[in-house]
Amino acid sequence: MSIKRRAKVDPSFSMSSMTDIVFLLLIFFLVTSTLVNPNALKLLLPKSTNQVAAKPMVSISIKHYLQSNTFSYHINGKNTPVAAGDIEGLIQQELMNEEDPTISLHVDKTVPMEQVVNVMNIAKRNQYRIILATAAE
Repeated sequence: MSIKRRAKVDPSFSMSSMTDIVFLLLIFFLVTSTLVNPNALKLLLPKSTNQVAAKPMVSISIKHYLQSNTFSYHINGKNTPVAAGDIEGLIQQELMNEEDPTISLHVDKTVPMEQVVNVMNIAKRNQYRIILATAAE
């Protein structure tokens, strides 16, 4: 006597639930990545089409206050300004044990080139790589 099964086993697998999860994760990461702001200072950077993929270890921002024609220097996006004479020592402390030290320079559009060159000279004296940050065009 042979017993027959009435329900057959379906060997197929539905991927629709997996694609829903991946889609929700994609939306989550897109929304949260736009909330990340690397600079605490609001700078009007010059525009450029070329972008560098190197990861800087230290970020220096130079903000220009047009009303008083003064400048403030900020290291790693901190709101507390640093005196121009103290920048070199602070950078040396930050990059002391780094193998390939790199500095990212974020400068307002209205900052005179003299201020930018001063920071570039610090990088050259200490043999640091320097990246001039620009906004994407």
